Amino acid sequence: MRVLEEERGKGTDDYPVRPTWNSVLAGIVFQHESVERLRRELQRNGQLRDLCGFDVLGGLQAVPTAWAYSRFLRNLIRHTDEVSEIFDELVDKLKEELPDFGRFQAFDGKGIDSYAAGKKKEEGEEREADLRRDDDADWGKHVQQGVREDGSCWEKVKSWFGYTLHMIVDAVYELPIGFEVTKASAAEAPMMHKLFEGEQARHPELIERCEYGIGDRGYDDGKLIRKHWDEYGIKSVIDIRNLWKDGEETKQIEGKWNVVHDYKGTVFCICPKNGEQREMAFGGFEGSRGTLKYRCPAQHYGYHCAGSEECPVGKAVRIPLSEDRRVFTPLAHSSYRWSSVYKMRTAVERVNSRIDNVFGFEKHYIRGQKKMKLRISLALCVMLAMALGRIKEEQKELMRSLVKAG
Repeated sequence: MRVLEEERGKGTDDYPVRPTWNSVLAGIVFQHESVERLRRELQRNGQLRDLCGFDVLGGLQAVPTAWAYSRFLRNLIRHTDEVSEIFDELVDKLKEELPDFGRFQAFDGKGIDSYAAGKKKEEGEEREADLRRDDDADWGKHVQQGVREDGSCWEKVKSWFGYTLHMIVDAVYELPIGFEVTKASAAEAPMMHKLFEGEQARHPELIERCEYGIGDRGYDDGKLIRKHWDEYGIKSVIDIRNLWKDGEETKQIEGKWNVVHDYKGTVFCICPKNGEQREMAFGGFEGSRGTLKYRCPAQHYGYHCAGSEECPVGKAVRIPLSEDRRVFTPLAHSSYRWSSVYKMRTAVERVNSRIDNVFGFEKHYIRGQKKMKLRISLALCVMLAMALGRIKEEQKELMRSLVKAG
């Protein structure tokens, strides 16, 4: 506010900066998806005008014009860095209020449709500016694949014209930690590298606090998994894709002739007597050695194995992460803990749902990437600020509510 007020200087102050800013935030809280809806509410609701700080005696004339709001939002776009600083400061304050904030971090990309036409200009052709168009947006596509119970394959393709919101959230409190807005076509995994690098730079305590990074198979990237553990000490809990193109169901562990694994990292031993294949019992991750320990299933579960005397496995085998960094991660895909932690990924989906349904991005009138980033930034700042206020007012159970009374 001080920056904007200094810029205004001694110019006309018909619509002061701070009440106008407060009214923009009120528009987010009370879910007015357009400036005109906000203006109508301000003209109707004298109590809201008073709460925002507009001149009570000014009546309807105190409400900024549509042009004044457009100018104010253009000024805010030039100060997106200051808005980002507000977001980061709120994250730091939540970190102080919640000792376990950031321990479980889920991440995902969310498509945001642009309800506008894109470029139609041919190369070398001039055209007049049309503010109804969105020249920054482009097309994105998500492809989901799987196998049905009968063995047949399925594929689901979602396409949208607009932008992608890339976000890291706390999976327990369902609050954002970091985000970026790109064109829809931007790849998700490289953006997540940048987001974690940004978190390391701005919130190193949260990176140190984080134990698990949780994402869907779209982030099944060996470089990201390596960076999580090697640089940040974070255990990646990311669904894995089957990238084996040779049709093999299992592959042999190097140096262990009767120990094999599938593409998910489930480890099996083969009985040297009768060739029977059995799943080995996961014995935990040994951080000092960088290995996963798997125990002999016969000894672990207490049944007889005909080839136990000839089996080179003995009581257990250790498999180094370097065997395959995608397949073998500090939290093994085959462990019960992996399954329970991965379920927490739905937290980011719930945050995405709130952004659509509560903060109005399912149907909006935003054009241009800079304006989209500003509006997303303001919405996420409101989300964090409301949570922080609820916590300080000892209403922690309402931290995800905008307007419900304590």
